[in-house]
Amino acid sequence: MARVTKPLSDEVDDIVAQWQAERPDLDVGPLHVLSRVSRLARHLDRARRAAFAAHGLEAWEFDVLSALRRQGAPYQLSPGALLRATLVTSGTMTNRIDRLTGRGLVRRHPDPQDKRGVLVELTDAGLRSVDAAMADLMDRERGLLVALPADQQRDLAALLRVLLAPFDATSWSRRTPDDAG
Repeated sequence: MARVTKPLSDEVDDIVAQWQAERPDLDVGPLHVLSRVSRLARHLDRARRAAFAAHGLEAWEFDVLSALRRQGAPYQLSPGALLRATLVTSGTMTNRIDRLTGRGLVRRHPDPQDKRGVLVELTDAGLRSVDAAMADLMDRERGLLVALPADQQRDLAALLRVLLAPFDATSWSRRTPDDAG
């Protein structure tokens, strides 16, 4: 005897149905995609904050440390390059570097290529911290995607790339640090 399975539905389906009933004149189709993206973004934000907090980091600290870590050894950037990587003001970056230095996660040293310049470098403690937080983050993000097989994850990534590419191409200067990951 064949089992009849109920189609998968979620709260967005209910919201869309309510809007369709109240405003049949309005095409609420975008809600099917963008309300789900918005809800998923909230779950992702919670997962990221939990992963960082588990390693004693704030999201902004992870942003700076990960910008340095992605550079490869010797894990250093100028404050200006960190500004561009994290998209904050110079005053904000100075404060962040000061706080991370105080925690022993980064250090400043003279730039050998520029006598007036400074480089910010991950310390061993900073490297351990960002690596542990990143591994934890990837575990949590895999958990968010567990319902999708690998091929569907690739398809979804490709579709989201198509959706985001025009924004990335035209509005790079308005991105927030959370956009980078």
